[in-house]
Amino acid sequence: MARYLLRRAVFLMIVIWTAATVNFFLPRMTGQNPIRERIMDQISLGSSYHAGIEDLVAEYDKKFGLDKPLWRQYLTYLGDLVRLDLGQSIARYPNYVKDIIAGALPWTIGLLATSTLFSVIIGTLFGAVVAWPRAPRWIRSLGPPIFTLSAIPYYLLGLVLLFIFAFRLKWLPGSGGYDIGSIPNLSWDFALEVLEHSLLPALSIVLSSVGFWAMGMRGMVVTVEGADYMTLGEAKGLKDARLFFSYGIRNALLPQVTSFALAMAFVLSGAVLVEVVFSYPGIGYMLFKAVQGVDYPLIQGIVMTIIVALALATLILDLTLPVLDPRIRRE
Repeated sequence: MARYLLRRAVFLMIVIWTAATVNFFLPRMTGQNPIRERIMDQISLGSSYHAGIEDLVAEYDKKFGLDKPLWRQYLTYLGDLVRLDLGQSIARYPNYVKDIIAGALPWTIGLLATSTLFSVIIGTLFGAVVAWPRAPRWIRSLGPPIFTLSAIPYYLLGLVLLFIFAFRLKWLPGSGGYDIGSIPNLSWDFALEVLEHSLLPALSIVLSSVGFWAMGMRGMVVTVEGADYMTLGEAKGLKDARLFFSYGIRNALLPQVTSFALAMAFVLSGAVLVEVVFSYPGIGYMLFKAVQGVDYPLIQGIVMTIIVALALATLILDLTLPVLDPRIRRE
């Protein structure tokens, strides 16, 4: 077991190092200078930086280490990562990258974790009921439209919901995490604002995900229906409710648990386009703005946060699956 844990830890470090290397070189392949891009944006907004632009670019390049050879920048970048130093944002200078990420993480985690949890619960129960031969016919007839929604990308579904409920009916706000002019605080009024602004993005994720979870559960329940223990339970005269929950759902649930763990691992990265569509102040929207502003430190910080979260979640899942299912337990 110790050897296995060591092997998995080494593999995890290799994955993180590879991802960090790609994360460093990929933005620089564009050939753009983030300092120059930032200054040109200021000029386009009417700033008075016309004179001495090259001197200003050179000064900021020196401050952010962009004047050094690429290999020196790479070694400095790896050393900073080891110290968990993500540096300062270029587009949002002098803010630190870790502070920007810390401010955006609660929005993404709150939106994605809640939406994923609702999707799994609703989809799993619905898929099990649809596959159960004794289920009411009207419930089973809801299967095709629910399954069809899973074929629509959540960001396209978000655009449809945005058009209907925000632009046409004007029932819900269409952008932001709270009302313009509001100051974040711990109050019921602000909590209701946040809830109101999160309903449309959350609904787009739930509607497009429920069908996926339902199809997976339906397939597993159909598989266990012909199992020997189900036949034995029926022969004993067990009630339908006990057969459904204790024999059907319980034995079909393991793949759903695995998929749910993987889905939670993708919480930080799974709603980039949804956050962009609704201008929701989460990690995805911050990454979009960082790419727009060619903000190397912020891009690298966000991507590395997502990669480390995925790697750790995958490692935890790999270690806990043998506990959940003794059949795959390693000696």
